[in-house]
Amino acid sequence: MKNALVIGGTGPSGPFLVNGLRERGFTVTILHRGTHEIPEIPADIEHIHTDPHFRETLDPAIAGRKFDVVIATYGRIRVIAEAFAGKTAQFIGIGGVPSYRGYFVPGANFPIGMPIPTPETAQTVQTEAEHRFSYLIASTEQAILAAHPRGTVYRYPYVYGPYQLLPREWCVIRRALDKRKFIILSEGGLGLMTHGYAGNLAHAVLLAVDRPEAAAGQIYNCGDERQFSVRQVVEIIADEMKHEFEIISLPSAVAYPARGVSLEITPHHKLMDLHKIRQELGYRDPLAPEEALRRTARWYLEHQPERGGDLEQRLQDSFDYETEDALAAIYREAATRAQAFAREIVPTPHPYPHPKEPGLVRDHRNR
Repeated sequence: MKNALVIGGTGPSGPFLVNGLRERGFTVTILHRGTHEIPEIPADIEHIHTDPHFRETLDPAIAGRKFDVVIATYGRIRVIAEAFAGKTAQFIGIGGVPSYRGYFVPGANFPIGMPIPTPETAQTVQTEAEHRFSYLIASTEQAILAAHPRGTVYRYPYVYGPYQLLPREWCVIRRALDKRKFIILSEGGLGLMTHGYAGNLAHAVLLAVDRPEAAAGQIYNCGDERQFSVRQVVEIIADEMKHEFEIISLPSAVAYPARGVSLEITPHHKLMDLHKIRQELGYRDPLAPEEALRRTARWYLEHQPERGGDLEQRLQDSFDYETEDALAAIYREAATRAQAFAREIVPTPHPYPHPKEPGLVRDHRNR
């Protein structure tokens, strides 16, 4: 029987990876710090408790061990990749879409912002001076493939589902629970950023296990096939909770309360091109994203985080309703003034010639 190691295993996509490997006949081990366990991991799974950020702690924990597959979702991935050189037949490293140039610094590209959609061939950040975090992700990808030339790298988008450290869905859920009548969104919530349900992303990763030859040496974007705007995400969650919000659209420069639900307030799209993984590995969403969002909302309703606790602090959402009310009042006053502004609407007739009778050279508008 083949054996597999998942570095992590207790985050959003971890249980789906572990159980997906078991369904494929693997004996599965997970390696993590052991700071928390979750019931979705079967009791017979072996745990290696160590810190996967340092060779000093990782090497003794895996001494003498070899695995057919290693999937690294957590820890210092470049260190893990180097530690498992020669110790696995297939290494799969999970990185992220912030490796792309323009993700954090839209002005680094011309025209400003990322390509829409962004393919795997788009430029990644090449220097620490440009953006340190993005550079570390991009350089880690190269470190993985240097240590494992037939390895595979996945660029995760925002992951939603249970156990997310930054569950932006909670920003909507709590406001609905608090009976807020409106929600502030940056630029109307019309921004597009690729998201992926944890189970769908795990399915994408496991396709490399199913098709190792096709995935060897490749880098893949991944995410749900169907994407929703921030506004649509709010609408779906609110509908699941039988709640209705008025959408207050503010310019990104002043939409402070929208940071949590949008994960940011800049107006630039971050939409990934999924053509490669669809064509080469046959990816399709196992679970429709709308149902995945509804399941996510139900899970957080059943596992509500502490008000003002660690999770809400990480979200950078203060749920400062006094400020939101003040901003909404400013918005409504400005909208009222704008609607009262006198203006003439320029008529826009049909742009194509439209003769009324056969044989006429020009129509009734001399076109």
